[in-house]
Amino acid sequence: MMSDEAINETKMVNLTMLKWRAYYDITKPRVVALLVLTAVVGMSLSVPGGLPWQLFLPAMLGIGLLSSAAAAINHIVDEKIDAIMGRTHNRPLPEGRITANSAMVFAFSIALLGFVLLYGLVNPLTAYLTLAGLVGYSFLYTLYLKRATPQNITIGGLAGAIPPLLGWTAMTNEIHPHALLLVLLIFTWTPPHFWALAIHRKDEYAKVNIPMLPVTHGINFTKTQILFYTVLLFVVGLLPYLVGMSNWLYLIGAVVLNLIFFGYAWKLKFNANENTAMDTFKFSIIHLMVLFIILLLDHYLLPVT
Repeated sequence: MMSDEAINETKMVNLTMLKWRAYYDITKPRVVALLVLTAVVGMSLSVPGGLPWQLFLPAMLGIGLLSSAAAAINHIVDEKIDAIMGRTHNRPLPEGRITANSAMVFAFSIALLGFVLLYGLVNPLTAYLTLAGLVGYSFLYTLYLKRATPQNITIGGLAGAIPPLLGWTAMTNEIHPHALLLVLLIFTWTPPHFWALAIHRKDEYAKVNIPMLPVTHGINFTKTQILFYTVLLFVVGLLPYLVGMSNWLYLIGAVVLNLIFFGYAWKLKFNANENTAMDTFKFSIIHLMVLFIILLLDHYLLPVT
């Protein structure tokens, strides 16, 4: 039988683990992992051969830390609406697992660490661009655009689209048109990705007065926009091959993935059931992840000469 002292120590350990889990959760680790993946692809495509670890490690860590800080600030700003929405009511701040002040100190600390790593060990250009991404997502999008316009995700999506550019500048210290093309790819992908979720959660967004497109313009209009953007994404997805930055492996992968995405959008528009919007949202995540992995494989298996 455990003594009272042992029981108390076990409780303390469990509380500490729950506290650290809360800090981990507010960084949106799965979202950040996808962002870092796209940054790594940007790094890889920017140089021939392998990546220099002296730049790769601090760049990946710095971009990850600043992205995590942006996610944490998003949790802080949205605490009140998160407490009302079914999708987010069990996040760490609404549940009281950590306080907003603690979360802010944590976000500022990891943002500062990430910026110092990028500025000191990578280059100032990457540090300032990554900081601009944090400001764009955490403040311009979350504080203003999200609450001001139904085009919030279209405009604010640029902040979430820049990781490939950050990866590219980390290796080369320059902004290259090919890096901007990768940004355009994610920028075009973002609206149909997020609007599919917004359709599924329309009533919740309406309840907290967030002017998402399905709330302000209706579900049918939003479905049309999703279909339009998947067509636009198909066209943009061809550009890396057409400008000579990728080979046939990427072309085949992009065509197949974008046709599937278009198929989901078509079903959502013309033959939807109660699960179609969420199925479209889930596939969109797989789409972007696999597309960038194929870009990476294409670069190393079939290098463009």
